[in-house]
Amino acid sequence: MDLEQLKQNAKNTEATSKELFAKLKKKKPKQLDSIVQTLHHEVFEELDCLECANCCKSISPIVIDKDIERLAKQFRMKPSEFIHQYLYLDKEHDYVFKETPCPFLMADNYCMVYENRPRACREYPHTDRKRFYQLLDLTIKNTHYCPAVYEVVDRLKKKKEQL
Repeated sequence: MDLEQLKQNAKNTEATSKELFAKLKKKKPKQLDSIVQTLHHEVFEELDCLECANCCKSISPIVIDKDIERLAKQFRMKPSEFIHQYLYLDKEHDYVFKETPCPFLMADNYCMVYENRPRACREYPHTDRKRFYQLLDLTIKNTHYCPAVYEVVDRLKKKKEQL
């Protein structure tokens, strides 16, 4: 999917996504995790993150202390040096990368620190997590950046009768 088209589609469908998600937050259907995980696996059978990497190009993960320690060790740096070189505290007081695209994204869309990447990167796009209803606001934001998330949400809307 063209990324500009993705942004436009996400913007155009955001109201219906928010409407569905508001109902899901109230109801917390027992089968929601199972349905979303199935959709996640279906979508990732069709899409390849390496063809896109828009998440790495557009948004920064939250980098927690364990991530900092792991990455600093990989680069043979002190954690304070790693923070100084790569991170800053955002307005929520979370560490995020100073720049986008991610400083560890290579030209072929592979991650230079894949084995040691931050937890948030490991879990992205969060569409296969338990208690999915807790991530609904983040999921709506992610529809603007990730074709897979957009597709999972689109397919979820088509299954709303099952929820």
